[in-house]
Amino acid sequence: MRLFLLPALLTSILLDNTANAQNTRPTLSGYVKDASSGEALIGAGVYLRELKKGTATNAYGYFSVTVDPGIYTVVSSYLGYQEFVDTLDLRSDLVLNLELRPNAIVVKELLVTGKDARRNTESTDMGRAELDVQKVKLLPALLGEVDLLKTLQYLPGVKSNGEGNSGFYVRGGGPDQNLILLDEATVYNASHLFGFFSVFNADAVKNIELIKGGIPANYGGRISSVLDINMKEGNDKTYHAQGGIGLISSRLTVEGPIVKDRASFLLSGRRTYVDVISKPFIPDSSAFAGSGYYFYDVNAKMNYRVSDKDRLYLSGYFGRDVFTFANSDPDAPTFRIPWETPQSARAGTTSSVPNFFSTPPPHTATTISSSALTRSSSRSTSSAASRTMA
Repeated sequence: MRLFLLPALLTSILLDNTANAQNTRPTLSGYVKDASSGEALIGAGVYLRELKKGTATNAYGYFSVTVDPGIYTVVSSYLGYQEFVDTLDLRSDLVLNLELRPNAIVVKELLVTGKDARRNTESTDMGRAELDVQKVKLLPALLGEVDLLKTLQYLPGVKSNGEGNSGFYVRGGGPDQNLILLDEATVYNASHLFGFFSVFNADAVKNIELIKGGIPANYGGRISSVLDINMKEGNDKTYHAQGGIGLISSRLTVEGPIVKDRASFLLSGRRTYVDVISKPFIPDSSAFAGSGYYFYDVNAKMNYRVSDKDRLYLSGYFGRDVFTFANSDPDAPTFRIPWETPQSARAGTTSSVPNFFSTPPPHTATTISSSALTRSSSRSTSSAASRTMA
């Protein structure tokens, strides 16, 4: 009897394993990047023509779609880039990294007559707005300084905190009820020069997203809005630099590969020279000779691709304002107040498999942020560490 049951049991196990193998659904995943700079393309479409099914890349340029085994035509497209088309035989999991080349689209004259009136009521992203950094740079700016936070005030439901102030109200909420994130690290003080300029250097920013309603649960912590700002990852193909000289400040951004097609860096700095410009207008005989004000900030980011499934990245921000008041009267107070804009630093990894440094999926990371406030008479430092599940 035992000799009869043993072959039957082995046959049952073999058939069960064969059925499971046949029912395994392969997964197509990978990254979509700009072929000229290596920057991840956010929102690029990846489409399977036969199934009429597809997905879009996330903030890291990553996509993943699971289908039944078969032969499919894969199409990837992004506005302003050449379309990718290829036929793949998907029998098992496949990693497909795509690099799309920029493509100029020449069209004839267009006549815009209207838009769907139901979009505002039927869209699932009614409270979400994205800003194009290149278009933001074209808007008029105070003293030539592009300010991302002031640009938000042109959006419906957003109101200025005051003339010349970078704070903003969203649908009746206060400025402290807005959650501001820079590469998923919380920014507690987002302004320079007593609120006239924001701490965000437009040359280092890649994407701006404002969520005014229906805030996803993974953000939390604020009840008015979420402002999510992502920095550029750096060009991993060639070295590139850009800068500018303005009326009150100058800026310089340098990016390039550390290891070509694998690691890149971005370093962006900005400094005002109000203290230098004002010196000729304050004679040495003046009671306020030696007074001045300036601020500077630095954005830095390093990105390293360990493999197609793992990536290590480190981004940080540091800023400081210095105000000096001098008085020739020996009985009058003289002081110098340097204070640091709350610093934000973020280190983490993205991975599709568990490891000692991160947890899946690719949008899971560790966030470390710290803030410091320095005065001439007292100094206090506070730091916070939190794990953000994006």
